[in-house]
Amino acid sequence: MQTNTPPRSSIRLTRRGRITLVATGAVLVGTAVAVPLLILGHGEGGRPATLVIPEGWRASQVYAAVDKSLALPAGSAKKSLAKVATRLPDDARGNPEGYLFPATYPLPWKTKPEKLLARMVDTANEKFNGAPIAAGAQRNAMNVYQAVTIASIVQAEAADASDMGKVARVVFNRLERGMPLQMDSTVNYALGRSTLRTTESDTRIDNPYNTYQRMGLPPTPIANPGEEAMRAAVNPPAGDWLYFVTVRPGDTRFTADYKEHQRNVAEFNTQRKSAGARTAG
Repeated sequence: MQTNTPPRSSIRLTRRGRITLVATGAVLVGTAVAVPLLILGHGEGGRPATLVIPEGWRASQVYAAVDKSLALPAGSAKKSLAKVATRLPDDARGNPEGYLFPATYPLPWKTKPEKLLARMVDTANEKFNGAPIAAGAQRNAMNVYQAVTIASIVQAEAADASDMGKVARVVFNRLERGMPLQMDSTVNYALGRSTLRTTESDTRIDNPYNTYQRMGLPPTPIANPGEEAMRAAVNPPAGDWLYFVTVRPGDTRFTADYKEHQRNVAEFNTQRKSAGARTAG
């Protein structure tokens, strides 16, 4: 770790750069985004005719959506994974996280969960193994699976699509400097949650997805990224950024200077306190 990495008890990168721990020992509180099951139209027997998988959903969310859309008992889709594993890259070791491609899928009558999951994986392989992504990964000295892993972090961390490239560059810069990624999105994945309540003890958990304690990328993707996140992961803009924070909606600030980042975080905290006061009033 570089000496310019901020102390873990002070300020750190967080999911979407929105929540920052200041040296007070305070608990970080964020807002979870609930994503409903998205369906378009209805097929035979009143079942949905189409299933929409949003960008950034985790595999667990996809399984639940498949079970619900096909009117199957909970856990049915996950149990069918063994029939899909051969379609995954070797690096995935049977784990489809990152390869359940977000898109709109038709649901023909009597669709089986393994057929639907296989269609998602096949779509991911087609998208990811094409020339633009595969060549971009090679250009950045990584394989496609590593690119998908970075894209999943970008999908989770970027406040909006316009920030994705810079978030990807922060990931590359930290990896190249031997700095831990320190992404709350990976800690939340380790804890199996979507809400953003990250404490200091959370960052000390012994888990391969804890990028505060483990160097490098997490062992697998942490979500299923879309095409914009993938493009950002293989073709990030040039820049020396190491830190970012969304001070207010539409105002995400990236910097390589820790002191500047501290000032940005202080402004973020002021904005948050002010908003809290207005709400309380």
